[in-house]
Amino acid sequence: MTAHPDSPSPATPNGQPADLLVAGAELVATVDTERRELPGGWVAITDGLVSGVGAAGDEPPARRVLRADGCLVTPGLVNTHHHIYQNLTRAFAPSLHGTLFQWLTTLYPLWSRLDEEAVHVSAYIGLTELALGGCTTTTDHLYVHPKGGGDLISAEIAAARELGMRFHPTRGSMSLSKKDGGLPPDSVVQDADEILAESARLVAAHHDPAHGAMVRIALAPCSPFSVSPELMKATAELAERLDVRLHTHLAEDPEEDEYCLSVYGRRPIDHFAEVGWGSDRSWVAHCVCPNEEEVARLGAWGTGVAHCPSSNMILGGGLAPVREFRAAGVPVGLGCDGSSSADSASLWMEARNAMLLGRLRHGAASMSARDALEIATRGGAGCLGRVGEIGELSVGAVGDLVVWPLTGVAFAGALSDPIEAWLRCGPVAARHTVVAGRLVVEDGAPTHPALDEMLARHRTIATGIQSAVEDVGPVPASQA
Repeated sequence: MTAHPDSPSPATPNGQPADLLVAGAELVATVDTERRELPGGWVAITDGLVSGVGAAGDEPPARRVLRADGCLVTPGLVNTHHHIYQNLTRAFAPSLHGTLFQWLTTLYPLWSRLDEEAVHVSAYIGLTELALGGCTTTTDHLYVHPKGGGDLISAEIAAARELGMRFHPTRGSMSLSKKDGGLPPDSVVQDADEILAESARLVAAHHDPAHGAMVRIALAPCSPFSVSPELMKATAELAERLDVRLHTHLAEDPEEDEYCLSVYGRRPIDHFAEVGWGSDRSWVAHCVCPNEEEVARLGAWGTGVAHCPSSNMILGGGLAPVREFRAAGVPVGLGCDGSSSADSASLWMEARNAMLLGRLRHGAASMSARDALEIATRGGAGCLGRVGEIGELSVGAVGDLVVWPLTGVAFAGALSDPIEAWLRCGPVAARHTVVAGRLVVEDGAPTHPALDEMLARHRTIATGIQSAVEDVGPVPASQA
């Protein structure tokens, strides 16, 4: 189906029933170009794409009907920054109270024990957790590639395919170890030629540029303090040739400012521009510390920002200038960030925290639940270059949505505005999460049957990694 997202189209192409009809909602918040909100509304999905959206009373026939009575229906939430493997060191006590650089240097040696099994199992658990929190499309920034660890990106893609999640893994990299003036140990860095060759191989093997794609690859050197300027430039050139997106951490912490000024003689965003990344092909994580002029430059480039409110609070990085970004035309999405800093992978919680931090920074009128919902959906689509395709409910967009319950004790009395109730009350998890017209969460539970087995495997692997704190080395966790 190739209809333009905003064009009128029959709810049932060729007169056939829709594959799935979600009907009877308290409210459907489409987050489309007109920001339509439909009391009692419905959404029809056919062949993995939205085939109709409407008000109560004109529902089409469908092969399956999913009732949404007493619920808010939104587009699936879009996670624009994550390090899923870090759930293997979630809330790791020795790393909890240091600066960003102290936190990283504590954990790098543990992460050097990653292998394909560890990454596959952690991805399965992390993606399941995201789906339970209403996420339907997620990125992952996997930048630790230990020697002998295997094909880690393909391992996590396999988990996403098992679960039916829409996945944008980014081929992360680090090339500067401590001996080169960087932060990570030798055990988790690679040379530039290997990084570039692996990046090209993964794009050829997995990247799907088609409308409605389930897997897309981006290239993602980690940060100014772990990657050489030469690799940043070469990666930008490779992304241009392959027509894929670019991702990195940027302006995350005052320590990063100090590092870039000391090593490169310029601030992080000046460095970002110098290595050829200032474009609408790029989106960056955190971006807590830009000045007013740098915000304007990001907007002029069209470079997106993944706002990670929980991680920024836990690491004490500061308050990102989200309102200023949006006013400057910067696409702003949400990111859970890794479980070693954010500790919980719930985009609902990130949306709520984004709303609260926005109000804290600029006052009560500066950020509403609708603003946060838009950042969590359309904003994420902007970061990933998929506006009109993900993050909205319109004809021709992907059939990804969430049914959120608005009943029970937490919502007693919240009668005037379902969207404000959704984010101000709670906490709330998805009742149903639908990706490409298929339920990945139904009645609050994952539909894939292997969760208990995978949780047991995850505990064994995580125990092996965390027990190595006194004697760490590049030993695959599953062989420890």
